Amino acid sequence: MLSSFKPVEIVHHLDEFIVGQKDAKKAVAIALRNRERRLALGEHPLREEIHPKNIIMIGPTGVGKTEIARRLAKLSNAPFIKVEATKFTEVGYVGRDVESMVRDLLMLAIKMVRAESEEHAKAEAERRTEERLLDLLVSGKSETQSIDTTNPAVATVDEDEKIARDIFRKKLKAGQLEDREVELKMPQQAGPQVAVQMMAIPGMEELENQMQNVLGDIFPKKKERKKMTIKEARKALYQEELDALIDMEKIKDEAIKRTENSGIIFIDEIDKIASRGSKGSPDISREGVQRDILPLVEGSTVNTRHGSVKTDHILFIAAGAFHISSVTDLIPELQGRFPIRVELKPLLKEDYISILKTPKNALSKQYQALLSTENVNVVFEASGYEAIAEIAYEMNSRNENIGARRLHTILEKLFERVSFTPEEFAMSDVVVDREFVEKEFTEIVKNQDLSKFIL
Repeated sequence: MLSSFKPVEIVHHLDEFIVGQKDAKKAVAIALRNRERRLALGEHPLREEIHPKNIIMIGPTGVGKTEIARRLAKLSNAPFIKVEATKFTEVGYVGRDVESMVRDLLMLAIKMVRAESEEHAKAEAERRTEERLLDLLVSGKSETQSIDTTNPAVATVDEDEKIARDIFRKKLKAGQLEDREVELKMPQQAGPQVAVQMMAIPGMEELENQMQNVLGDIFPKKKERKKMTIKEARKALYQEELDALIDMEKIKDEAIKRTENSGIIFIDEIDKIASRGSKGSPDISREGVQRDILPLVEGSTVNTRHGSVKTDHILFIAAGAFHISSVTDLIPELQGRFPIRVELKPLLKEDYISILKTPKNALSKQYQALLSTENVNVVFEASGYEAIAEIAYEMNSRNENIGARRLHTILEKLFERVSFTPEEFAMSDVVVDREFVEKEFTEIVKNQDLSKFIL
């Protein structure tokens, strides 16, 4: 079943957060729609033969590469992780194993599916928690004690308890018993904790997780009596009931299915592992990383502690500035697995103006919201947007071009005085026009060296 988002609508959604870069947006929109088309084929014999068209995005930092991929994942509610190619090394070297990116993606998918399951079970878990709290309050006994149903007086006791439960239920809902103490049986911390000092070694996280799981299975969980307030007991009991309602095996199966069919892996800085034609060992290592990534992109099976994950239909989006190297410096096999190439354009002054005021999460709107908590009303004028954009464009032209990220440091410097002493500007308008910008940057402009003040 296809979603309601058509490629054109996906691009319109991305436009709400990212300025420009139409080619890149169109490419990812088509890629996302094609995945849904494949799933909509159902039992069609060609379904398994249709592989995702992986994308490689070329462009300087700060122009929207990562944000496009991140927004795409949110839109499709798909598991998404961003990894940096430079964090991985060829097998045999000290560094992260490339397969760990698939394991990380699966862990994220498990968290997503579990969160959805918890939301569905929330009402029932809250109901059960309330009943258990009432058991403790009414009987005053531990949870393991029970009423003797053979006793003739039980009927009277039941009636009295019903009345008492109704009274306590009202008080619970009114929050009148939060500080009252009850005795609860809680699981002890599982067995002795063996310190596995492997986190310092890159690529050993998975082994540590497995060993901790084994330890949890070896040492049985015991329960101990603990006194706590109703407020604390509610949290503990709610988590117990939630865990009881959730089937982790089903969650893992669904997470693996979602990872295999909807997962998105964004590999940033892929240009850093491109060989530049040298015969030195650094380039040999880079080429080794490429060859290790290749099976994942081609389609292989990665073993995880939650089950095997096939990577055939995971969408890979790679990105890099490619200032020194080029896409053709990647090994031919890897190039062939990224058939869609889009080039993102450097930002112009007009783009910075749009970035400042157009997106839903625009920086100008963020500062307006933050300072409104101090009763400071920030008003941006067109001349203010233009002055800020001119500074950003000039700095990126003079120094390292970091794209829209330059705006973060400029605005932080611009509002430094207002943020530090908001009481001086409370209950009044702070009008950000060209005059205001020039006033705040007077010393910087005099020195003609913005890099001393703005990264």
